[in-house]
Amino acid sequence: MNRIETMVVDSGPRRGLQRWYETPALLRLGGKLPPGSRALELGCGAGYGTGLILEQFGAERVDAIDLDPQMVARATRRLAPYGGRVRLSTGDVTDLRRVLDAPDGGYDAVFDFAILHHVEDWQAAVGEIARVLRPGGRFYFDEVTADALATRGYRWLFEHPTHNRFTAAEFVAELERQGLAVGSRWLTRIRGHYLLGVADRAAHAPA
Repeated sequence: MNRIETMVVDSGPRRGLQRWYETPALLRLGGKLPPGSRALELGCGAGYGTGLILEQFGAERVDAIDLDPQMVARATRRLAPYGGRVRLSTGDVTDLRRVLDAPDGGYDAVFDFAILHHVEDWQAAVGEIARVLRPGGRFYFDEVTADALATRGYRWLFEHPTHNRFTAAEFVAELERQGLAVGSRWLTRIRGHYLLGVADRAAHAPA
């Protein structure tokens, strides 16, 4: 992310949108987590979403990663009151085994609060999500699509990969292809610019 987007993602309006719109929408689509759940957050930024996963979705523990060490440092300060319920790491969402030593089927839930549109090989990230989710585990996603990234505002203000971008339908299709069942549990906003949804890992993910 460039400096402008780094400022935006931890701004008051962004936090308000995440708390008062995105979180309730994802809870309506996927519900809260069972007691004792272990969750993973991709691209935790300054840690605001991690707190929501603990307090609103009901996770017992959260592992959270971000590519930016400065964001991880900020998240460490913000999440200090949660103590051992949170583990933070710096690393790439396409290689969770190296970053977290994340085992196959090690998580009850994975959360993506608008991070995969920053990842050039987002299909590899989806493969990692499918790998680390236990059978029946849940993937909560909130994404920015190619339709939004093509607008003048996004192109002028922010920096994103310019190829291999996804529409809402393409993202959902890739989840399904990799064994993450979405069905009708997804919705778009603003002419398909934004996508929210929930997927469950199938009992046997495709080879």
